[in-house]
Amino acid sequence: MRGITVASFVWGWLALSGLVVAELRVGTALVDVSPQQFPVLVNGGMLSRQATEVVRPVNARALVIDDGREKIAIVVVDSCMLPRPLLDDTKQIASKRSGIPADHILISATHTHTAPASMGCLGTDLDANYVPLVRDRMAQAIVDANGKLQPARVGWGVINAADFTATRRWIYRTDRVQNDPFGNPTVRANMHAANNRDAVTGPSGAEDPDLTLMSFQTPSGQPIAVLANFSMHYFSVPKAIHPDYFGLFCDELARQLDEKAGQPGGCLAIMSHGCSGDIYRRDYQLPPEQRNDKITVDDYTQGLVNLALECLAGISHREVNDLSMREMRMELKYRTPNVQLLEWAQRVVAGMEGNAPKNTTEVYAREQVLLHELQSTEIVVQAIRIGDMAIATTPNETYALTGYKLKLQSPLEKTMVIELANGGDGYIPPPEQHLLGGYNTWPARSAGLEVEAEPKITAALLSLLEQVSRQPRRTYRQPTGPASQAVLDLKPTAYYRLDEFAGQRALDHSGHQHDGIYEPGVAYFLEGPESPDFSGDDTNRAVHFTGGRLNTRLANLGTRYTISLWLWNGVPVEGRETCGWLCSRGRDYDGPVSSEQFGIQGTAGKPGVLVYQPAGGGPALEGTTVLERWSWNHVVLVREGDLCEIYLNGHAKPELSIRVATETGFATDQFYFAGRPDRQNGFEGRLDEIAIFDRVLTPDERRNLGPATR
Repeated sequence: MRGITVASFVWGWLALSGLVVAELRVGTALVDVSPQQFPVLVNGGMLSRQATEVVRPVNARALVIDDGREKIAIVVVDSCMLPRPLLDDTKQIASKRSGIPADHILISATHTHTAPASMGCLGTDLDANYVPLVRDRMAQAIVDANGKLQPARVGWGVINAADFTATRRWIYRTDRVQNDPFGNPTVRANMHAANNRDAVTGPSGAEDPDLTLMSFQTPSGQPIAVLANFSMHYFSVPKAIHPDYFGLFCDELARQLDEKAGQPGGCLAIMSHGCSGDIYRRDYQLPPEQRNDKITVDDYTQGLVNLALECLAGISHREVNDLSMREMRMELKYRTPNVQLLEWAQRVVAGMEGNAPKNTTEVYAREQVLLHELQSTEIVVQAIRIGDMAIATTPNETYALTGYKLKLQSPLEKTMVIELANGGDGYIPPPEQHLLGGYNTWPARSAGLEVEAEPKITAALLSLLEQVSRQPRRTYRQPTGPASQAVLDLKPTAYYRLDEFAGQRALDHSGHQHDGIYEPGVAYFLEGPESPDFSGDDTNRAVHFTGGRLNTRLANLGTRYTISLWLWNGVPVEGRETCGWLCSRGRDYDGPVSSEQFGIQGTAGKPGVLVYQPAGGGPALEGTTVLERWSWNHVVLVREGDLCEIYLNGHAKPELSIRVATETGFATDQFYFAGRPDRQNGFEGRLDEIAIFDRVLTPDERRNLGPATR
């Protein structure tokens, strides 16, 4: 943190005395960072590749903001990744030439996969000829922007761009697990796994559809700059050197704003990279024939520009005279290889004889040797406040879930998260995603930080946001919509909304403190059922089970109770004998004879219908309605002594009804959701809005829990 200078003290005293009025000033610059020497190495692929021409220039776009006391610089560069040492050098150069403190400079990469290699990653080494050029021109962009400061007002806007982004990382079925580069069957989730829809159970995480814009204009209303932020990984432009959709968006948005204002070259548009580590533009939840896979990068860009223009038209600009910025440096460990893996990697690397890797095995062998040599690294995180607006930065390819953690807990509601800023430290999956494996988790410089890196970085950023805002972070709770209020009005014994985005505890919203425990093997914050209205204007959230269970103890429930839950099955019902058990009651690790359970039938009977298995080994009973895969359904189980009835999707008539022995199945208070005690045929998919009542609900009460009676 900078010390307080005499000049800043005097300025602050004058401002407090009313003798001077602070005025926000903004300067911009656009500097070409295209390579001059060819061929040039290009980052973004598994193996090394080169470019021999500039198809379209790559640029550094700089924005300097000054309130008279604090001055900050924001630079976004058309690059795949930029290493921290290079950026530290750039900041020192820029600071000496502009006077802006180095810890008040933010530099990030757009993540275009068709730019020169400014750092080594996977099979590509950095291009030593290019690094000095990009360093000097990034610094020059800051200096140029600092020399063009002018009075400005600022505004904020957000628009939904869901059609332009989706989750690319999908979860494999338990019987379709893939091998990792080291030959081990660890891959439960991976990028683009849903190319084969039968092999997967659903996306592994949330997507963030918000296109966020921070707009700067002159006091007379002329546009100066637009800082955009969007979560979409990249477009896959086939030829380098090219800035991808990031640069195309900037050029087209600026052109249209300048044309409207009648001031050619007056506005600078900047597209920063939102949290996109598990995000791409292809929506795998749609059947292949409904996906817009043939869209061009120009059409994609124009669609985003149109949304940006629509959003900008509704932004109100105002005077802001208060900036704040904080930076934190942290040391994090790498996930280094054990002795056996290191010995294997060293043998592979020795056989390469100094040549670049030729395949994935050689890539990851070399990465193990490098991680062993490095052991740890320093990372940089920052928080900026501009009036009531905030920016948080990560040096990583951050999952959309992490972006939600920061946005929803930030002290300031208007918060954007810029990733790949101030370094290129690879993917940081939330800890639970490491259990699912896949490319984003394989140890390498592109994904090598310790398992707990994501929560550590998130906590550090929330602390910085508290400092710059001088306000405490918000506590996230899913809003209570009419449907969730209806559940609460019925006085449940326990009510699990499953809206957590981290941790092992499923909070009980009933007020009875019957919190449940998530076992390892869950993915958080997926979309839940939207109809009926559980969460007002917010997206309802659910948990996707990938081998784990939710277990809870509900004492004295006895032989009269009701269970209500929503389910979204991810597995093809023909995939195994029992598609998945939704709920069970019994002692942990006991077999099915000593527990009762209900779930979705597989090939052991009629695939896709509900099935109930009573305790004591009696015959299972099946329903008649087939539940459609990847759709939400509502189930209510009513147990009244020896009578068990299960209702589906609001029907007044039970889907199945059975008489069972009252003396069996009640020796324990332990309940499991998404599995049964012996852990066989666990449910793979989403559950949500689980409510348990210590009584038999009436038909009228059941109607308040889900869809209208049909």
